[in-house]
Amino acid sequence: MKELLIATDSFLPRWDGVARFLSEVIPRLSGSYKITVVAPDFRGRKIKIPKVRIVRIPLQKRTIGDYTPSILDLRKIKRLVETSDIIFTQSIGPIGGPAVYYGQKLKKKVVAFMHSVEWELVSKSVKKYKKSTYHIVKRFARYLYRRCNVVIVPSHHIKTDLEQENIKTKTRIIHVGTDSGWFKPGIKSKAKKKLGIKGDRFVIGFVGRVGREKNLETLEKAFFKLRKKYDHLELLIVGTGLKEDIQRLRKKGVRVMGSQDHVLPFYQAMDVHVLPSLTETSSISTIEAMACGLPVIVTPVGFLKEYIKSGVNGLVFRTQQVDQLVKKIELLLHNDDLRKRLGKNARITIKERFTWGKTVKKLRKVLG
Repeated sequence: MKELLIATDSFLPRWDGVARFLSEVIPRLSGSYKITVVAPDFRGRKIKIPKVRIVRIPLQKRTIGDYTPSILDLRKIKRLVETSDIIFTQSIGPIGGPAVYYGQKLKKKVVAFMHSVEWELVSKSVKKYKKSTYHIVKRFARYLYRRCNVVIVPSHHIKTDLEQENIKTKTRIIHVGTDSGWFKPGIKSKAKKKLGIKGDRFVIGFVGRVGREKNLETLEKAFFKLRKKYDHLELLIVGTGLKEDIQRLRKKGVRVMGSQDHVLPFYQAMDVHVLPSLTETSSISTIEAMACGLPVIVTPVGFLKEYIKSGVNGLVFRTQQVDQLVKKIELLLHNDDLRKRLGKNARITIKERFTWGKTVKKLRKVLG
C-alpha cells in the first residue's frame, strides 16, 4: 500500500472548506493508502481518524486576518516527504509550500488540490497592503504550482486562471461533493424551535468563516435595511473568525453561533442561505445549503457562477451591491412558490452533480 502524505495548512478542529473536504475524503481514501496528515496544531478538541496518522505542527504567535499559521518546520516536513510515495497538498502555506518544494526535489509524485485562488484569498483577507500581498502571493503560488505533477482544480474557470498565469502543470478538474443523504430538508418549524427561534421568523443564514474575504459587511447592511421594514427577520451566522466582527454583530442582535461540528440543524432552520463572498472556488457551505433544499443567494465568483443559474436553482447578485441583495432577499420573502422551486432545483443539482463518491473515485485515479 502506497504512503500518502496529506499536507495542509487548515485542518480540524478549525472548521473551513478545506477541513470539511478532508474530513470527508480522508476516511474514504484510507482503505487505498497508508495516510499521514501533517497539519497545524489548532486549539480545540483533536480528532482521531482510524488508520490515519496525524502529525501536528505548533502555531505561530501572529495572526493574519482570522487565521493563525503554523511555524515553519522544514526539517519535520522534509522527513515526512522522504518517507512518503505521494504528496497531496491542500495549500501553499508554511506546511503545504515546503511539502511541494521537497516533494519535487526528492522526485516524489506531487499532487496539489487548489481549494482557493490564493492570491485573491490572502489579499482580500488582510487589512493592509492588499496590492503588494496579491503580487507576492501570486508569484509564490506560480513557483510552487509549476513544481507539481498535477494541480487539481474545481472548475474550468480556475483552470483558465492557471493557464493565464503561465502555469503549464497538468491540471485535472475534480468537484468537491456532499452527502445529500445527510444534508437534506427538515421540518423547518421544529428546526427553528430547537435553536430557540420563533416559528414565524424568516431566517436569513450564512455558514462559513467570519473573514474579510467573506464580505459579511454587505449581508449585515442588507439585513438591517430590511429590518426597518420587516420586524420578523432573523440573521443567523454559523462560524467563527474575526473577533471584532463577531462582537459587533452580536451587539447588534445577530445570532452568531460560532464554529459547529454539526451544521445540519442550522441549515434546516434557515429560509434562505446567503454567500456574499469576494472570492470563492466551490463553496462547500453553499453546496450543503442547496442539498438541504434551501434557496441560495450568492455572488458570481469562482465555480459558483458555473453551477448556480440565477432564477433556476438560486439567485445571484453583484459583489458588494447591498441594494441588489436587499431586492433578492425581499423577492424570496414575498414569494413562497419561488423559494420552494429554487430550493427543489438546488437539491436536484447537488444530487446529480456533487457527491463525495464521485470526488474520491476521481482523486484515486489522479493520485495513482
